[in-house]
Amino acid sequence: MRMDSSDRVALTDLAARYAQAVDRRNPTALAALFTDDVAFVLPPALNGTGAPTEIRGNSVVSSSVVDAVSHLHSTRHIVEQQILDLDGPTTAHGEAYCSAHHIYPRGEGHRDNRIEIRYQDSFEKIDGTWLFSRRELVVDFAEDVPVILLGQ
Repeated sequence: MRMDSSDRVALTDLAARYAQAVDRRNPTALAALFTDDVAFVLPPALNGTGAPTEIRGNSVVSSSVVDAVSHLHSTRHIVEQQILDLDGPTTAHGEAYCSAHHIYPRGEGHRDNRIEIRYQDSFEKIDGTWLFSRRELVVDFAEDVPVILLGQ
């Protein structure tokens, strides 16, 4: 099924709004991007266990995501290419590449724990609005480097 350009723009915007809500630590804006029963899956590399962890529900997911980054100085999620496929008139799936920067203090300076991830996404269109119905993180690699904070 061919995806309409307006649907493609809306889904691309959804991923960008997710990144913005996380970086601004805004659980209300984040919750508005999810279906009520959204599933969010964290890989073992990020949850500290030997198995993926799934959390459900838009308010639980949004508060969990914001809580996970709240101890950091700042974050920056840069959404890169996105592959999107329409499954039906109100469902779609896709994959979004993201460079996630996590700035934290260390000694006299700051470091950036950069994680290269891919989001495996499922979407549902409800009342004309595309929302995440499932979001699963896949970690490709990470690096930890010193950074200099400017403009402070």
